[in-house]
Amino acid sequence: MQYKVSFILQVVGHLLGTAVEFFGIWALFTRFNSIGTWSLSEVALFYGMVNISFACADALARGFDSFGKIIKNGDFDRLLLRPRTTVLQLLGIEFTLKRIGRFSQGFVVMMWSLLSLHISFSLKTFWLLGTSFIGTIALFIGIVIIQATLTFWTIESLEVMNILTYGGVETAQYPLAIYSKWFQRFLTFLIPLACVSYFPLLAVLEKQDIFLVPLWFCYVSPMAGILFLIVTLQLWKLGERYYCSTGS
Repeated sequence: MQYKVSFILQVVGHLLGTAVEFFGIWALFTRFNSIGTWSLSEVALFYGMVNISFACADALARGFDSFGKIIKNGDFDRLLLRPRTTVLQLLGIEFTLKRIGRFSQGFVVMMWSLLSLHISFSLKTFWLLGTSFIGTIALFIGIVIIQATLTFWTIESLEVMNILTYGGVETAQYPLAIYSKWFQRFLTFLIPLACVSYFPLLAVLEKQDIFLVPLWFCYVSPMAGILFLIVTLQLWKLGERYYCSTGS
């Protein structure tokens, strides 16, 4: 915040960048009216939820995202000497507040979707949206932690993991039902993106029958994101055990 003009310009840049993405979706629906049985207002709900969740995860986990540089500079040794967990220290290295631009744009789109679809703001809706939000944040942080954990062996951060982060955001902006069956299984059982962002929103839209899942599952499926994060934290501890410093 010492450079306020720079901060404001970066926030506006993130906002406009994601606004262009939604403009592309709007243009698609303007031309074809719908994707299968899905309308623009329904797709906007998926778009808004995944973008506000990813904005928060990206703001919190930047320390893990830049972990390759920390390893190469030998700065991780300093973290190991401090009386706090390395996970907590890496989460505190940088809080990227400029991601509020993506968050604001996604939130506006999501609220427009809920109002356009005349979805009532009941306790059920708040539970589904709230758990989906928390579960999706946990999932994306877990993916970034996996990327950082691999750096213990590769030294250089693997950019291929962006397929699961930024690629995951692009994928979750649309209903999972439009993808191939093998891809649906991959995003349900291996990387549970469907569990955190798709199933609960199906219940909000009252379209859970499309994916042949019981209603109760939609209410508990976002817990998969938290379980995924717990597993990645255990992998992180395993990686720490094999850390041998820089050797310099």
